[in-house]
Amino acid sequence: MKRKMLSVILATAMVASVVSGCGSTASTSDTAAPAATEEATGTTEAAATPVAAGKEDNIIKIGAVCAMTGGSAIYGEGAQNAVDMAVEEINAAGGDYTVEIVNGGKVVDDAKDSKQAVNAYNSLIPDGPEAVIGSFFSSVTLPMAELANDQGMLLLACGATNTNVTLTGPTIFRDCFIDPYQGKMAAKFASEKGAAKAAVIYAKDDDYSNGLMEAFVENAEAGGIEVVYTGECTTTDTDFTAQASQAVASGADFVFYPCFLDTVPLFVQQVRDAGFEGMIMGGDGWDGSDTTGLETYFDNCYFTNHYSSEDTSEAVQSFVSKYTEKYGTESLTACAALYYDAIYMLVEAAKNGGGTDTASLVSGMTGMTFTGVGGTFTMDENGDPEKAIVVNTYDNGQIKWLETLQP
Repeated sequence: MKRKMLSVILATAMVASVVSGCGSTASTSDTAAPAATEEATGTTEAAATPVAAGKEDNIIKIGAVCAMTGGSAIYGEGAQNAVDMAVEEINAAGGDYTVEIVNGGKVVDDAKDSKQAVNAYNSLIPDGPEAVIGSFFSSVTLPMAELANDQGMLLLACGATNTNVTLTGPTIFRDCFIDPYQGKMAAKFASEKGAAKAAVIYAKDDDYSNGLMEAFVENAEAGGIEVVYTGECTTTDTDFTAQASQAVASGADFVFYPCFLDTVPLFVQQVRDAGFEGMIMGGDGWDGSDTTGLETYFDNCYFTNHYSSEDTSEAVQSFVSKYTEKYGTESLTACAALYYDAIYMLVEAAKNGGGTDTASLVSGMTGMTFTGVGGTFTMDENGDPEKAIVVNTYDNGQIKWLETLQP
């Protein structure tokens, strides 16, 4: 698709229409996932507030959304810390542009829930942000993307890897890779490590898990790996003994589990207890999983991710050093790195576009080449970065950088 080629024109037109009185409603765009369209109906009165075009000044007003409560709160903690750190650095540097985080500088909680994400997004609009960053999860970012598209708002997703996010409209971007690429690289890794038979267990109620499962299966089979078992679970399951037993009985030497960190420890433990000694792998949703008491269970486990804190690049080591000094290492996840880069990307977009209003930021973001904690990448025609992917493993329960795979 060439939809980004017209992004500047479309963004300008949408902003103009909003300023003249268009309110925000949940979109029914055919490019978005049906589930997201249904969930996007949980709007509040704030949705009727028009998006401001922004002022021609040197202040970039940004709204931020992430999961601040619940089982994924570790991500929100990292996002808030990273945003605070980036803003402090940028404003202290005294450059051409400064940054202001609306909502009193606080990241708004989406609670990893699509309806709550819509409410969170809508709550930011009265403060007049010129861009919004977030969220980390695809299922909550998709409905926000529809609203942002309707309003001509620049939305920069930080971790939402579902392909449909940026296809929603020309003002939607992300600073992370997409699920098909992540699944492809996981299959490539499995093949390179000699896997012959794979078992896949995924959460049927989650867009992220479905997307990774489909990409992995397609690329594994194309690469000569036989998928001998496919099992389903849900995002709230805690008992995986049935799936684990069937995976072992299938003769698989590789298990792919593309789910999130809150269920990963239970899953790994139960698969190992079922007698599986082969490789277990997941996606970036594994980042931050608690391995306490299960250190040996995580031997021969791997996951794809957006960066590694052990990467020796100057950008990574500077970020890790400053973050660790301020906040420690507990919330030093890829989520933190993605939100940190997002702030700097918007400053770069202002420089490229020649202003801080939304249309200028969209113009400056389109086709941008950027170097940050996530490496050096260029935004493609869909607003997705073409970037490297990291494979991490575990050593006595601690995450270790194994290798970086180039696009």
